[in-house]
Amino acid sequence: MGERKVGIMPTEHAMIPASTRLAQPSDWRKDYRDAITCPRELLAELGLEHLSHRVPADAAGFPLRVPRAFVARMRRGDPDDPLLRQVLPLDEETRYVPGFLTDAVGDLAARETRGLLHKYEGRALLVATGSCAVNCRYCFRRHFPYGEETAAANGWRAAIEHLLANTDIDEVLLSGGDPLSLSTAKLAELTDALRAAPHLRRLRIHSRLPVVLPARVDAALLDWLDSLPWPAVMVIHANHAQELDDSVAEACAALAARRVRLYNQSVLLRGVNDRAETLVALSEKLFEIGVQPYYLHQLDRVAGTAHFEVPEADALALYETLRARLPGYLLPRLVREVQGAPAKLPLSGTS
Repeated sequence: MGERKVGIMPTEHAMIPASTRLAQPSDWRKDYRDAITCPRELLAELGLEHLSHRVPADAAGFPLRVPRAFVARMRRGDPDDPLLRQVLPLDEETRYVPGFLTDAVGDLAARETRGLLHKYEGRALLVATGSCAVNCRYCFRRHFPYGEETAAANGWRAAIEHLLANTDIDEVLLSGGDPLSLSTAKLAELTDALRAAPHLRRLRIHSRLPVVLPARVDAALLDWLDSLPWPAVMVIHANHAQELDDSVAEACAALAARRVRLYNQSVLLRGVNDRAETLVALSEKLFEIGVQPYYLHQLDRVAGTAHFEVPEADALALYETLRARLPGYLLPRLVREVQGAPAKLPLSGTS
């Protein structure tokens, strides 16, 4: 495939409306390093020190990590804040629940080579890094062996060779961890190598950083996206409208101005977004900031996450309410990932 430009050329940047230009950026790397990693510090920031007894001693084997920009959107003094619930380690995570596994969606069974998963026809997923700006407690890869299975640790070589050799793969997904945790120079190193695969037609990036650390969407990242020879799709991850403040809207506007197609995926989480009003507000807010609601995932049954699960009957009833209240273009698809299935499956088809 030739060098097909799909974004606005660097010489055209002055033509981007003022409303979509980034404000003077902070150093996202400093903000990334300055994340809160101590549960007691997080609780003190929110005036919730009395909840410390509910935090397991070792954070249930999955460390706390949350950017201060995300903490600033939490409601001080509210133990049920939906953003806090997504990141605070709780004793519930240490309980054994039958059916909840360390590899609930069969990532390791789909491994083609180090850091490369091939589950679905025409698409392959690169585990670009094990790092994230935020450790979500419901993460389906919270037990993933990143030390042995991250493509970046191998200099991309084996993964790139596999992608070059398999011409039936026309879309590469960058995932992790979070691929935007990597430096822009490292991302460019990867995509420069992918240019040698003429059969690639799209690059998809799955990232939570535009939501939890919107400063990551800086000029260098935008220029890299602008330089890509393929259409770029970015799937962000927000579960609640409270996550989408003005800084997130600004980051999404800047991405859209470079013709990055923006979608959102959510996870249905008990105590976070398991009410119709909450999900309607999320879809409406996503539309306001130029992001298409895409998937609403039923929880992947990963060890340590059972307290987030919404029973299937409740999820289906909730979805019927959403169907009645939202226009079709604002209705995300309710799906579940099933190991060995050829695609994400509609929830009603997996019972």
